[in-house]
Amino acid sequence: MKISRKELIQELNTEQLLRENIRKAIKLVKKRREETVLLEAKAVVLEERKLRKAIRKLIINEVATSDTDPSPHRSTGINVLEDLLKKIIPVLEDDFKILTSNPDQRKSFRAHIINAAKNTIAPIKAAAHAGRHAGEGVPDESLQEQDVEVKIGGASGPEDDEAFIDIRTDKEKSDEEEVEISDEEEFGKGVTGADLTGRNMAYSSYKKIEKNILDAYELLSDDEDKELFYDYLVTNLKLYFDKFEDELAGKLEEPTTPEYEKAKEDKDTEDTGVEGEEEEEEMLDDLEAEL
Repeated sequence: MKISRKELIQELNTEQLLRENIRKAIKLVKKRREETVLLEAKAVVLEERKLRKAIRKLIINEVATSDTDPSPHRSTGINVLEDLLKKIIPVLEDDFKILTSNPDQRKSFRAHIINAAKNTIAPIKAAAHAGRHAGEGVPDESLQEQDVEVKIGGASGPEDDEAFIDIRTDKEKSDEEEVEISDEEEFGKGVTGADLTGRNMAYSSYKKIEKNILDAYELLSDDEDKELFYDYLVTNLKLYFDKFEDELAGKLEEPTTPEYEKAKEDKDTEDTGVEGEEEEEEMLDDLEAEL
């Protein structure tokens, strides 16, 4: 059966039109499927947020209920410390979590705060210890009569020791005195090689809480209470900084690669049990390639 040239052209045009319509249909199916997946993903995210909000509310209510009549610790020092931590930890947490550019900033902040807390209490402990042992166990009246000068934030060096013999010339002493040291540099003594942004933030943060620490420690007179307060203050600062770092690590967006995202997408697909959809998608791709 012979086909005229006109009929052949019409048949080819019809076939070409059919192929174009099939391609459009395939693209439409894929687009609708992507939109459906996106909407389902958004729904899952919203549901997860609602669940987290509900859990957070339950935790807050439970904590509020449990704290209405807390049982005191057997040690007054621990009770005083607990009251202090309630005042200073929120301040430290807010300032610590601002430092998100580099982990070294947070490490520096942590080191400087702990160092400053030690330096705040150490001179008072030393003065009290010297007073108890002066004059064969009789407290030194000079220590009772005068205020003890406490250097906040700095670390005392060898030259502060009474036994230290200074061999510098007058010119060397004069030259060193002419070098101005900023408050942040003075605060950072005792911590070397640390990030300066973290140090500066720690200085600003510690100024807000140092009086709270001093006031709390000076409430205590019993030696055991003081020791427990000091030891557990340092320990709790370290533990809370660990906690803040863990919380922050979960919120910071980590770098990724296309390969990782593809592998993760493949695994998520397997976990949701949509093998049939994958096969259908491959069939559509093969059909579109043939056209």
